[in-house]
Amino acid sequence: MLLDAAAAAFLTCLAAYATLDPPGPAFTGPVGVVWLAAAATGLPIAVRRHRPLPVLAVVTTAAAVATATGVIGLGIIAVSWFPVVLALYTAATAAGRVTSLIALAGALTAPAVTIPWLYTRTGVTSADAAASEVALWWQVELAVTVVLLLAAWTAGRLIRWRRSLQAEAAGRLARDAVAEERLRIARELHDIVGHSLSLIAVKATVANHIAEQRPDESRAALLTIEKTSRSALTEIRRLLDVLRADDDPAELAPSPGIAQLPDLVAGLGTAGPRIELDVDSAAELPVAVDVTVYRIVQESLTNVMKHADAARCRVCVRVDGGRVRIEVCDDGRGRRSPGRPGGQGLIGMRERVSMYGGRLSTGPRPEGGFRVAAEIPYATTEEAA
Repeated sequence: MLLDAAAAAFLTCLAAYATLDPPGPAFTGPVGVVWLAAAATGLPIAVRRHRPLPVLAVVTTAAAVATATGVIGLGIIAVSWFPVVLALYTAATAAGRVTSLIALAGALTAPAVTIPWLYTRTGVTSADAAASEVALWWQVELAVTVVLLLAAWTAGRLIRWRRSLQAEAAGRLARDAVAEERLRIARELHDIVGHSLSLIAVKATVANHIAEQRPDESRAALLTIEKTSRSALTEIRRLLDVLRADDDPAELAPSPGIAQLPDLVAGLGTAGPRIELDVDSAAELPVAVDVTVYRIVQESLTNVMKHADAARCRVCVRVDGGRVRIEVCDDGRGRRSPGRPGGQGLIGMRERVSMYGGRLSTGPRPEGGFRVAAEIPYATTEEAA
């Protein structure tokens, strides 16, 4: 990266300047040696993100050798260890806990050994510093270097910990999204397949019983079975196309809604309860709410066909003041599958209604029969604006 390359060049020049013009006695050897030592400690920083641990090992070794041989600025030794500080930070963010602790131990040991040894070998004291410069104490030089290294390592570990929390949160969001998508697909498949197969089963039973006595009605029931099975296959193919598509497919048929409720009732045929449909067809609903209303009515009618043994059924859909009210009543037995009180159909309806903060109530009617009532709030165009 350009930023790392610029940092490497800056640290190299800074280390060379600190060595050539330090507060204490300057290095008296060839200038080329100074630049070689500065390059050895600074230039590897350019690739610190790609090879954090090897870079840390190289710059730590180079800084330790430069310190031990005196190719360093006395009085501001910490400046020549800046590349080690940056490399240690990078290693702490990239490595695991044990590896980062080993890296920290190595980075601390190097100055702890070489800085006191340099002062002892050269015999430098505070008196060797100019009056306007800082005092020369190896304890201060070592303390500054150690504090910088510890701060860099701590910051790196904190950054790694924060990234770990963010990754866990992102993972949870991804898992929740997958679970929600599976639930949505399960609801759609249940609504499509459950309704169609239930209707096919009812019509097949009717056709079987009246095949000889009333052949015309039997043929009508078989025709309904054919249409229903074809419609179910079409909807399943449409759902699979949506799942396979990389983006939103533009040529899919529109999702069913209030406008398709008359077709839904007509598809049930005459071999069942007489269905009275009272729908506010002029209402304009958000697409998702429109589909939800359709699916709730569809599931309610499926249950009427399967369980109610009803003669009449009334479906009422009203839209008023940002709310959709749905009511499906029949005059049947007034109970639903006692062996399965928590069937997938009712669960699916509750999930759909709860997504919008709505309410769903189901149960027998006092005068006989069964009632499904739902209320779904939604944002109107004016409220959304």
